[in-house]
Amino acid sequence: MKNLFVITGGPGAGKTTLLNALSANGYKTIPEAARTIIREETALNGDALPWKNKQLYTDKMIAASLLDYNRAKASQSYEVCFFDRGILAAVCYADMIGYVLSTETIEKVLNCSYYPKVFILPPWKEIYQTDNERKQDWQEAVHTYFQMKSTYEKHGYEVINVPIGNINERKEFVLTQIR
Repeated sequence: MKNLFVITGGPGAGKTTLLNALSANGYKTIPEAARTIIREETALNGDALPWKNKQLYTDKMIAASLLDYNRAKASQSYEVCFFDRGILAAVCYADMIGYVLSTETIEKVLNCSYYPKVFILPPWKEIYQTDNERKQDWQEAVHTYFQMKSTYEKHGYEVINVPIGNINERKEFVLTQIR
């Protein structure tokens, strides 16, 4: 889709901050499904968590990401929309944990297309922090970045590195790229 953009990368690279800045400028943004699932599962004492049942967590991420994608696609036709990660992030996670997705799931995922340029935020040690929802250490964050980059490239996307810098510089970089 020519107006659906993905901002991706490893954990703690500034994706949510960048999306919040884009939202403040009036752009539609879709939050990351993974954090929502973690909050909901933690509140319910559920198992669909990356430190409990990784496969169930992955299934929920894919389902939520498909729902977000389809809602965004149906709700607008020309409005620019930025996703905090995309459906392929869940596919990447499945690959990282050795979870083989069903053919049906892969077909559903591949039927969802974004703008051919995907924005990736590289690891940035100075801003990296863990929290109750982000428990990965720095090495895992760096590994995830490279896996995300590889996953999007493998599926035909051009991956554009968003330079490290203040939030306004990062926002302007992205907006210049989509003009």
